[in-house]
Amino acid sequence: MRHISRSIAAAAAVLTLLPLTAYAQSSQPGWFLPSQGAPERAPSEARSARHPVRLPDLGPAIPATPKPDPAAEAQAQAQANAPIPTLPQLIHENPPPAPVIGVIGVPDVLQASTAAQGVDKEIQRRRSALTTEAQKEQELWRRTQEALADPRARLAPDELRARELQLQNRIASDQLAFRNQEARIQAAAQVALGQIERTLIAVIRQVATSRGMNLVLHRAQVALNMNDFDITDEVTKQLNQVLPSVAVPPDGAFANVTAASLQAQQQQQGQQGQ
Repeated sequence: MRHISRSIAAAAAVLTLLPLTAYAQSSQPGWFLPSQGAPERAPSEARSARHPVRLPDLGPAIPATPKPDPAAEAQAQAQANAPIPTLPQLIHENPPPAPVIGVIGVPDVLQASTAAQGVDKEIQRRRSALTTEAQKEQELWRRTQEALADPRARLAPDELRARELQLQNRIASDQLAFRNQEARIQAAAQVALGQIERTLIAVIRQVATSRGMNLVLHRAQVALNMNDFDITDEVTKQLNQVLPSVAVPPDGAFANVTAASLQAQQQQQGQQGQ
């Protein structure tokens, strides 16, 4: 089918280049052509005149506009003005309770959470150790590259190329290892922070219930509120009591986690959240 489409396109391009006289037949009435004289026929054209090519019957051309259909037009108009269907009667239910609103600053709670502070400190320690290891490895790459470029090394061309390929493979392998190690650190942080978030939601519900609140809004979304509505300090105090610290899982618990798998998981979670 592609070959056919290309052939049709090529034929259309050729037709656009032919002069108008190629389409007109002098025997057809109604054609007006400027006088150009009768060109001499080549021998091949003379033979073609004696044995004309039989063209296929293409049939009628596709009309530029469809033929009007009054019945279809009337049906479309009726559909555009169709009334709303009769709605069924619903059973009357009890109205929701009157809102008793509270507000909370979640970022402030997490910043004051001793458990969150401990998780952040441990994650920063692991990332600092990974950065130090990466810097040492980069220094090894640099010294190896300088040694290979030093003419005093006196390496044969084949050996030089082999050493350069070995260095390139080492750099690629180390970079992948560092990315995967960072992914394992991030996965450990997600587990620890997830435990804090789940506990925080339970604490918010507990504090709100104790105050008779049935609707809690983020403080950043409220333009004006009274201090009596704010439960941030009480939630922070309760969270630190029930969850003073959280253990960050060791990197060995995520041996199967890689940078690629973590990215795929985050993309899937993002799609589910949309």
